[in-house]
Amino acid sequence: MNSGKPRYLTDSERAKILEFQDSIHYSPRYSDDSHEYRHVMLPKGMLKLIPQDYFNPETGTLRILMEDEWRGLGITQSLGWMHYETHAPEPHILLFKRAINYGQ
Repeated sequence: MNSGKPRYLTDSERAKILEFQDSIHYSPRYSDDSHEYRHVMLPKGMLKLIPQDYFNPETGTLRILMEDEWRGLGITQSLGWMHYETHAPEPHILLFKRAINYGQ
């Protein structure tokens, strides 16, 4: 699993994965009283190239990724976002949140 340190992609892993970067889809933001949220949809073909140790062996979905890891996959967002959940029926969808007043 995750030892508290990010698992960086190798140069060859990164080169293959970044071919999909322009196909990553970002939802509009939505919020509740304390957080704003968005989901990021990775192209399904990209999932096959992500290293196995990025996945939770029990669920088959991506584990919760550290910021350096999701940024390494080519996900680009402003500061303060945290990957907090994966959507098991659709493992290519990552859920992010940040405090509603982040950066103010």
